[in-house]
Amino acid sequence: MTDRVMDQDEGPGWVLFNGDSAEVLPGLPERSVDLSVFSPPFSSTYTYSPSDRDLGNVSGDEMFWEQFGFVSRELLRIMRPGRIVAVHVADLPAYENTHGYSGRRDFRGDTIRHFQGAGFHFHSAITIDKNPQAQAIRTHSKGLLFVQLERDAAQMWQAWADYLLLFRTPGKNDRPVKSELSQDEWIDYARPIWRVGDPYGDGVLKPEEQDWIYPAWYGIRETDVLGVREARDSDDERHLCPLQLPVIERAVRLWSAPGEAVLSPFAGIGSEGVGALRHGRRFVGIELKPSYYRVARRNLRNPELTGQAAEPAELFDAGNSP
Repeated sequence: MTDRVMDQDEGPGWVLFNGDSAEVLPGLPERSVDLSVFSPPFSSTYTYSPSDRDLGNVSGDEMFWEQFGFVSRELLRIMRPGRIVAVHVADLPAYENTHGYSGRRDFRGDTIRHFQGAGFHFHSAITIDKNPQAQAIRTHSKGLLFVQLERDAAQMWQAWADYLLLFRTPGKNDRPVKSELSQDEWIDYARPIWRVGDPYGDGVLKPEEQDWIYPAWYGIRETDVLGVREARDSDDERHLCPLQLPVIERAVRLWSAPGEAVLSPFAGIGSEGVGALRHGRRFVGIELKPSYYRVARRNLRNPELTGQAAEPAELFDAGNSP
């Protein structure tokens, strides 16, 4: 493994690297990963650390995608043929003083175009619904505020959705995934919209609410994430956009089988690893920020979070070889 790895730890069915994914990924075996699911840095919008290796520390979108190319090319190499890379994104804000207008930038579309250019096939996409009132309280977005509605409704906009973009590696999958989902679960999971939380945030779906949320995935709360407060330090600064655990677990159950290897090149505090281990998959995680890495390592070692993980002799055994 590259000498750029600052630290490394492992446990039953998982390995975690503290390093730059662009430098760690080349050390992983070719065609060794069955599913990759992650939330990448969102261009230069959010700063996660002061490191010059942090993809959030770029001058703009063009440089971001140039640097991200080192990751996507390695993903194409290490993913097994015909398997899925699931990327969690959201559109990005446009600012009057930076972009000349106030609105949104199509980060979702840019991600699709980038992965297609890197050799992946665009497989499908899921929209993850959001509660506009909860988002207004959290972000103070003027286009969602009641005061703006009264002042000038022409400036209002919809809540910012998340998206799970699915890309498939070229070639035939030579190890078909025998689904553990029931037909009823698949009917629910096949919906193109997944609801995060409930309409009014009270945890109860009233009969009159059932009609207008259908068809959508619901029961995924925006707050159903691993805690991040303890991972933050004095250099952390503007934002952490966690991927909800139920979204991770649905992706793991849909596109991988027990015992297979799941990768996150931006592991954060270990959410993807917890979701993978809970369902008997193996996990490979890479995280650049030392404080996040330490919390991820603790989360992966916590049996109350991970449940009964698989215990293979090696992470990449004969079953994960090309």
